[in-house]
Amino acid sequence: MPSNINVIVIDDSALVRQVITEIIKTDKSINLLYTASDPIFALDKMKDNWPDVIILDVEMPRMDGITFLKKIMSEKPTPVIICSTLTQENSETTMQALSAGAVDIITKPQIGLKNFLTESSLKLLDSIKGAAISNVKQINSYISTQSKSTTSSLQNIDKHVLNLNQISQISTTQKIVAIGTSTGGTVALEFILTRLDSGCPGIAIVQHMPEKFTKAFSDRLNKLCRIEVKEAENGDQLVPGRALIAPGNYHMSVKRSGAQYFVEVHDGPLISRHRPSVDVLFRSFSKNVGKNGIAMILTGMGDDGAVGMKDMHDSGVITYAQNEESCIVFGMPKEAIKKGGVSKVVDLKDIPEIITKLKSA
Repeated sequence: MPSNINVIVIDDSALVRQVITEIIKTDKSINLLYTASDPIFALDKMKDNWPDVIILDVEMPRMDGITFLKKIMSEKPTPVIICSTLTQENSETTMQALSAGAVDIITKPQIGLKNFLTESSLKLLDSIKGAAISNVKQINSYISTQSKSTTSSLQNIDKHVLNLNQISQISTTQKIVAIGTSTGGTVALEFILTRLDSGCPGIAIVQHMPEKFTKAFSDRLNKLCRIEVKEAENGDQLVPGRALIAPGNYHMSVKRSGAQYFVEVHDGPLISRHRPSVDVLFRSFSKNVGKNGIAMILTGMGDDGAVGMKDMHDSGVITYAQNEESCIVFGMPKEAIKKGGVSKVVDLKDIPEIITKLKSA
């Protein structure tokens, strides 16, 4: 990580710029170079003083954030954190930004902005530090690969639907997959899920993401994939051809009833500084699934999931960590490896095949 992270803030709200400035000043490892009310002003300043990290609003006058982001990623890839309002409309726009190369999201409510951002200061500072060490060239590589591989998936020809008779025939040997990820995970998950077919095992996913944004993310993936992808609801079953993504601000656990696996979505305190927490998912997997599944920890900042991976590994679950070369941020996998919770370290490109082979194991 750079010893002094140079950051700029581009937002048309003077209050947002002021509050973020105050938060950044509390951390000596982060330096605010300047702020700008829109990308046009920012581009002029960036000619002489290019930042390590950009905090970017998505809706601004003269040039919107998505257009600016695409320009930056094509000309001089730089880590970008999207600063977005908690609305359904903005969440869909933010998904476009993540697809275009943004590494993380920080949210701002429509009212009570100053108190909200101040309370979320730790998350903001962590996001900046994670962005500073992210491999944005790897993001561009993912995006380039995605544009070539998902064309046929857009038709959703093979969307898998299970009726009640099929569900009742599922045996206790049914295989399922648990995946935990954070910074860079949206792109990694798209890479994986668009390469699976309707016969793949059920998948439970925790992606660190704010509420409302997980719904837009799930809906977007559902349109791209041949499998069903949805934001998890309490009681949803984990069946072949379905991936369930934990809703923002709620934990998700895997439970078992007879021969069937389902998810429990529930409130609770922050675990490993997150809600949803990968550790919560992984610990429930260790207790209720065991050797009937595999687990994977992907790109992300921090150590959420490391303890849960160790629990699963010790109980006989085969656990995988994404390797450093293919990670956008090699934080969560690194911590899981250090704790001794990882059976195998693999490249992102190999993960779809690992999941596919599990269905016939």
